[in-house]
Amino acid sequence: MTLYSDAQLEDNRLYLDALSKQYPNIRSAAAETVNLKAILGLPKGTEHFMSDVHGEYEAFRHILNNASGAVREKIDMLFEDSLSENRRAELATLVYYPRQKLKELVTNATDAGIVYLDILTKLIALCRLVSSKYTRSKVRKALPADFSYIIEELLYVPNIGEENRASYRNNILLSIISLGLGEQLIVELAETVKRLIVDRLHIVGDIFDRGSRPDIVLEDLIAHHGVDVQWGNHDVLWMGAAIGSRTCIANALNNSFSYGNLDAIETGYGINLRPLALFAADVYKDKDVSCFMPKSEGDTAVYSGNSPRLIAMMHKAIAVILFKLEGHIIRRNPNFEMEDRLLLDKIDYKNGTIRLYGKNYSIKDMDLPTVDPDDPYRLTYDEEQVMEQLKTAFRKSEKLQRHVEFLFEKGGLYKCCNGNLLFHGCIPMNEDGSLMELEVEGRRLCGKDLLDSIERMIRRGYHSSRDSEDRKKAKDYMWYLWCGKNSPLSGRTRMCTFERLLIDDAETHVEPRNAYYKLYSDGKACEKLLWEFGLSGEHCHIINGHIPVRRINGESPVKANGKLIVIDGGFCRAYQGQTGNAGYTLVYNSYGMRIISHEPFSGVQDAIEGNKDILGTTSVFDVAENRIRVSMTDDGESIKKQIEGLEMLLKAYQSGFIKENGN
Repeated sequence: MTLYSDAQLEDNRLYLDALSKQYPNIRSAAAETVNLKAILGLPKGTEHFMSDVHGEYEAFRHILNNASGAVREKIDMLFEDSLSENRRAELATLVYYPRQKLKELVTNATDAGIVYLDILTKLIALCRLVSSKYTRSKVRKALPADFSYIIEELLYVPNIGEENRASYRNNILLSIISLGLGEQLIVELAETVKRLIVDRLHIVGDIFDRGSRPDIVLEDLIAHHGVDVQWGNHDVLWMGAAIGSRTCIANALNNSFSYGNLDAIETGYGINLRPLALFAADVYKDKDVSCFMPKSEGDTAVYSGNSPRLIAMMHKAIAVILFKLEGHIIRRNPNFEMEDRLLLDKIDYKNGTIRLYGKNYSIKDMDLPTVDPDDPYRLTYDEEQVMEQLKTAFRKSEKLQRHVEFLFEKGGLYKCCNGNLLFHGCIPMNEDGSLMELEVEGRRLCGKDLLDSIERMIRRGYHSSRDSEDRKKAKDYMWYLWCGKNSPLSGRTRMCTFERLLIDDAETHVEPRNAYYKLYSDGKACEKLLWEFGLSGEHCHIINGHIPVRRINGESPVKANGKLIVIDGGFCRAYQGQTGNAGYTLVYNSYGMRIISHEPFSGVQDAIEGNKDILGTTSVFDVAENRIRVSMTDDGESIKKQIEGLEMLLKAYQSGFIKENGN
């Protein structure tokens, strides 16, 4: 215990007075000190990393439920010698989907009571295993309120002999079953296992995109006990839309219309698209909209009762508005250096061509009745009205506003956690490996300073009044993060939305990446980036999302000799044919790190009826020399500071500097 002088105690009097309210005497301060020191010796909790969910809520939920194989691993650890492979798979499915699987098992059973007792016995054993590295206090907090006392009794059966313990446990379980509470307890135990098996969930960006229900994903995240989010470019786009950026709204709708997916907008967030539909049907009813037909991705195209042609008309209407609004942002933000994306004024409206990068290209669709060649970026009166109505709808969506509030509360552009640097896109770099400077509010910044400055600006704008300059600036930067030149979230030199829609020549569709993506396979470059964020050491890593790993071409998610891991989740079905799998997730527990390759998810029904999982291969690539303890983590450092404060308080009590209160 550190010795503190009277001068040190005096310097910390305000802090000690406040701490003494919580620990009013030597006994309480000493008890908490002992408790905290014991926690330091426990194994670190398991961290689970997922990325690029893209609104694919069913696959996301499955991986959340199976904890990237951690649930099945614990089941095998307990029951490998006593249960067959099929029975263990069945038990795992029960943990993933307790209500649905239990219904199937009970339906096929002659005595439901026996089924309940068997399952409850196994779940108690599983729960005891996954709770073994936590304090009873932490376990208690993870238990459901209605069953907290009962589950605690079952987990910590008194030491009364094995036979008596089994009898004690069975009597409790049989009483619960006889009261008709067996099913409810099974569900609560399954949920408790999932809560305890993962201590921290990291979502490394892009909850939103073409998947049908990002709102369901966000509801699950809000309900999670320990989650953080590193914003992706799709996330910031929707955040910008929610705070009233018309350009972000137009981009979000353009993405949704591209894939015929209106579920997130209409069903998920209750946003009324009727004003846009009426406008589009009026202006484009007799026009060619073939360039704007929704892309087919099998059952991922969700037309929500709208015909593909109506969606194409709405798509064309919003795309034209988008090109105009993007021009407005680029013109008022010369520091974005995106003048090459001012495209409407580069069109030869007589000949139907556009000059880009020193060449002329034919435009597939020149039927643009709302574009004035003499003032191409001006919105018509009707376009202005439609965008104002859409802006109001986005602002008034209670669920969207609640979700964006969560993203601001739990999210950020990056996170440093337990020696790992997490971010979605990139840290902008030059070809020579130096950090790229970008201008933010009149200052040239790079690396950590760049991300910190942009995030502060966005947060300031979010908390400012609607018409304030801070809000306007934040909205422009949120659009920039979505698609801007060398944006840390997009990582591209340009985003070719216009070219992909209206020009056949594929050479115009290329979206060059920032030099970061050439350099991130280099160990020294990664160490330099880690150092920039205050991290160094053999077991420090960059954990990155955004870019699909093409396993089919021999690519590996582990780069730079293990200093960087790409975990694009591969949830987006459109990429799975190009990558050869359904992406990767990462698990970091007290034994080290392992990366998990996933197979495509065939649906909840298959998972329940066939006990199908989507785990492919597991690769352990960073093994700890000794088991990692809480004392070696960020939480451990925080606990050590708490212990230091408590020891100082004990000295203050013992020396009479502060008077004890209570018994």
